[in-house]
Amino acid sequence: MTRWLNPEEQRTWRAFLFASRAMLETLDRELQRDSGMPHAYYEILVRLSEAPDRSMRMSDLADSLASSRSRISHAVTRLTEQGWVRREDCPTDRRGQLAVLTERGYEVLAAAAPRHVDGVRAHLFDQLTPEQLTQLGAISSRLLDHLDPEHELR
Repeated sequence: MTRWLNPEEQRTWRAFLFASRAMLETLDRELQRDSGMPHAYYEILVRLSEAPDRSMRMSDLADSLASSRSRISHAVTRLTEQGWVRREDCPTDRRGQLAVLTERGYEVLAAAAPRHVDGVRAHLFDQLTPEQLTQLGAISSRLLDHLDPEHELR
């Protein structure tokens, strides 16, 4: 039997959905305006910047972003056209390819990051009390433990 949401649960669920969507859309809009890239491309550049040798197998990059391989391949093609990423053959697997952050891509990321962090701070952290931030961290961790028990998305 379905356990329907009561009115308070429905309000909480919708607030969570709308706040999450509004946050991501706002950050995406700001990145587009300030840096000329969507949030998805920013996340790819961040992942590559944090990887050893600023390089990741395309399949690992897709997995780390919980994205399809075809979507990542398309995005990396666009980033390659910008000169921000290059593709290389994987030395350990002839079928695999690496996405490698170029020096230009790192410069673009370094230029975009301060404004993006300012947006994250303004739209999330500055809106909550220290106690609420602690609660948000605990709630987010609890949900991730439930939804991603194998830690594939972290």
